[in-house]
Amino acid sequence: FGSRRGRAFCESPGLLLVESGAMAPKSQAKQNEPRCDFPIDQAIVVGGGLAGMTAANTVLENGAKVLVLDKSSFCGGNSSKATSGINGSCTQTQKDKGIDDTNELFLSDTLKGGAKKPEIAKVLVWESGPAVDWLMQTFNLDLSLVARLGGHSAPRTHRGKERFPGMTITYALIQMVERVQENTGGGMARIVNKAKVVDLITNNGAVIGCKYEKGTDVIQAFGPVILATGGFGADFTADSLLAKYRPDLMHLPTSNGEHCTGDGIKMGEAVGAASLDLEWVQVHPTGLVKVGEEDAKVKFLAAEALRGVGGLLIDNEGNRFANELGRRDYVTGEMWKNKAPFRLCLNSLASTEIHWHCEHYKGRGVMRKYDTGADLAKELGVDVKKMEAVWQAHYEASQKHEKDPEGGPFPAYPSGKSWDEPSGKTGCGKKFYHNVIQGSQFATETFHVAIVTPVIHYCMGGLEISAKSEVVTAKGKVIPGLYAAGEVAGGVHGNNRLGGSSLLDCVAFGRVAGKACAEYMLGADMKTVALKDLAGAEPVAKPAAATGGAAASPAAGTAAAPAAAGYTLEEVAKHTTKDDCWVVLHGQVLNVTSFLKDHPGGELAILTFAGKDASAEFDMIHPPDVLQKYAPDTVIGTVGAAGGAPAAGASAAAPKQQVIAAGGKPTEGPKGALDLVDSDAEGLCGCIKSVWFMVRAFMMQIFRTIFFTGNFKFTNDRIGLTRSAFFLIFFLVVHAVGNLHVFLGPDDFNGYGYFYVRLYWTGFGFNANIVEEYVLLAGLLHIVVGLKRTWDISITNTIRSGRLNMAISGLVLLAFMSVHLFQYRLAKIGTTFPVRPPKYLINFDLNDLLHLRLFWTQNTEVPIVMVRDIYQLEYILFSDPLTCGFYMLSVVVFMTHGILGWVKAVPAGALGIPKIHHMKVNILGCVIIGFIGFIYLVFPVFCYFSAPKHGHACDDALAQGLLNTNATNTCGNLEWGHFIREVPAPGQHSEYIR
Repeated sequence: FGSRRGRAFCESPGLLLVESGAMAPKSQAKQNEPRCDFPIDQAIVVGGGLAGMTAANTVLENGAKVLVLDKSSFCGGNSSKATSGINGSCTQTQKDKGIDDTNELFLSDTLKGGAKKPEIAKVLVWESGPAVDWLMQTFNLDLSLVARLGGHSAPRTHRGKERFPGMTITYALIQMVERVQENTGGGMARIVNKAKVVDLITNNGAVIGCKYEKGTDVIQAFGPVILATGGFGADFTADSLLAKYRPDLMHLPTSNGEHCTGDGIKMGEAVGAASLDLEWVQVHPTGLVKVGEEDAKVKFLAAEALRGVGGLLIDNEGNRFANELGRRDYVTGEMWKNKAPFRLCLNSLASTEIHWHCEHYKGRGVMRKYDTGADLAKELGVDVKKMEAVWQAHYEASQKHEKDPEGGPFPAYPSGKSWDEPSGKTGCGKKFYHNVIQGSQFATETFHVAIVTPVIHYCMGGLEISAKSEVVTAKGKVIPGLYAAGEVAGGVHGNNRLGGSSLLDCVAFGRVAGKACAEYMLGADMKTVALKDLAGAEPVAKPAAATGGAAASPAAGTAAAPAAAGYTLEEVAKHTTKDDCWVVLHGQVLNVTSFLKDHPGGELAILTFAGKDASAEFDMIHPPDVLQKYAPDTVIGTVGAAGGAPAAGASAAAPKQQVIAAGGKPTEGPKGALDLVDSDAEGLCGCIKSVWFMVRAFMMQIFRTIFFTGNFKFTNDRIGLTRSAFFLIFFLVVHAVGNLHVFLGPDDFNGYGYFYVRLYWTGFGFNANIVEEYVLLAGLLHIVVGLKRTWDISITNTIRSGRLNMAISGLVLLAFMSVHLFQYRLAKIGTTFPVRPPKYLINFDLNDLLHLRLFWTQNTEVPIVMVRDIYQLEYILFSDPLTCGFYMLSVVVFMTHGILGWVKAVPAGALGIPKIHHMKVNILGCVIIGFIGFIYLVFPVFCYFSAPKHGHACDDALAQGLLNTNATNTCGNLEWGHFIREVPAPGQHSEYIR
């Protein structure tokens, strides 16, 4: 399998692929018999959350290929739900804000927070700054806000101004891998969803691949494996790791998605990996309780950032009882000692600073706004004077701390002394204060309040790893080819994890694992590759509606669309159950019943808004293109004044309407948040739109190539391949139309050839015109880029994989074009033919145009010009059956090559073709390529079975002495009688004789 280190994966006699049936023909394989997924020179990432996607991007950055397997319908995992931010010390953002922080201080906080393995914690910390900067620079992410969370001695938890950081970061990394997959045709990266990995494949103690289930298939994939499968915080079965190690927590709700079942830990242990700290399961103190659903097993999480900006925790009597910025296990422990229900209260300053979160939580019904503190006190049944005293005591403690930071009668966390009595009495006094108000302000202050309860949140334990993310055995021996990153890896946090270090763990150790894995595979061949070069041009996305996009949601859901063929909000409100769930997004009505089980954020996240307009909350979390990308089929219509709703649960039969934005215009454009729905691609109108998108994309690439691209531009994407291909197709269309003149006779065909000769003055001194030179350069570009990308991406694939089809067909075409050039364009023709060319390049005489005489005229006043007799050459060459066969076979190869390339190019973001039109554009392109191929196939057949025609200027040319009577050109052909085709000797062309 080549010269790289990866060859060791399958060289051992102990592993023969044919023994597993992997190499058997598909027709011979049993239904559930494993088959191989090639190539093996790839890293296999198991898990599509932030850790997995970080590892995947890092593998790509270091010049290797990657296969991502995720058992869920969509990637994202728990990381996409993280709301507080990502920790980082010595980051560029901290430097810009003048925040004094060091790696040493962060390491100290991490060890005090619970970490027990300094060598692993040091990797986490020292990789944190580069990790945050990498996210900002490579993925253009906004992480410009910095907060201090519990257990941190400095502000170091980064997030952006809009949307939640977990979704923003994770989605950006997913998008990058998807773009690389799209741009390289799956050659460098592949993502396979609904692929459940069930076993690791080992050989002589090394992990060489995995076995996964995809539908009814069991597939073997080969390569080193990076486990990024998360924890086990959602597995409440009797034989779960949770039941085994923490049965006392089985009664608690969880914030984890149902995919968190400890798969990676179990598979690692099965091949000899050591695990540690499995008993350390973090219970987060602030799971959000929705009134009326207090017993729900899955709960949303209140971001720790809510406490970081100044949120205060009170019990059911209005008392503070803990340091809000203490360790999570500490805060949870203090909650057990006090009276529930507990409330997290944010004053107006705090809620303004974290506005996005508050609006989102209110939309989900898990946070309530109180116009005054008096209203809050009344809700609690507590005297407002007592509440004022609680807030005043907190204010006074902050003032004393400001005057004397190291004073106070109580021990503080993480060190020093504290003036805060409620937390100080617990031994964990508060030292950091933010957005503090006086007690006298309480009664009139606005508050955002959430009821909170402890929830299972994070598993600190997992597979034991080295400082390079290598999984090790109980004896500390590295298992070659096996890595772990994220929550599946144990020993990173010890018995407690600091807020903001979850996303950091994923990114830091995802990068470490990805780099170590690439080095393991490639050795000295490892190289740095820019992700943007692999991914190609970034697709243009519409702005989100919430930020002022054209599709802003109407305030009351009225007038969002014309009255015809719509659903009223009253109709939508009838569909509010798990078996019949509708929501509204920016004037679109979505039936998400069948999508609930696949939603990465869980069913509850959607059911909360069942029957409602969820536009604002949707925009807080999701990027603009997520609906069109992942759930376009859920759109069933628009909000309007008319239209009947289908029966409950009848989503499949629901009528599909054109999506109308608030402005009343159909939403068109590449991959926007309100992109086209199915109805836009249906019927005659849909076909017209598809044609428009295809023509627009085609011509835009042509014009950009000719007029807007520099002479030399070196990139590592496929834009040069795509644009050169488009130009070549454009020329082939023109050339095919030009060749149709052969049916009209020698005057038309030779006149068409002379048309290009008349342009020789544009050829910069060469015996050619600028069109021919540009086509030659486009062809060379296409060949060079195609061969280089094949070498970089697909050279290690087998022919049976199908990934070399483009390269093989391209080489056949290269051979054909070389022969064709020497037969036609570069052939020396000893005969000439008389043509009367028009005054200008094209004939503008109306009578001639009506008779399709574009390149010659019958006007005898126009002087005769003797031109190359390519008409006769065509007949001579195609009189040979072997030449006809070779030509026609090459045309079939061209059609195959063109169709394969077209199907790969259509989804490219640079073309801007909406996804809903991809199928029709694919069909249209294939039909056009097929028609072009048909035209080219007709030429040799026509020439072989027909006789050449007589030229109109032949007699005049003879009279003027331009031809002699012994000429063997087309004029001689019919001047002296009909030619008889003589059967040629082998290897010779037939001649036309009298």
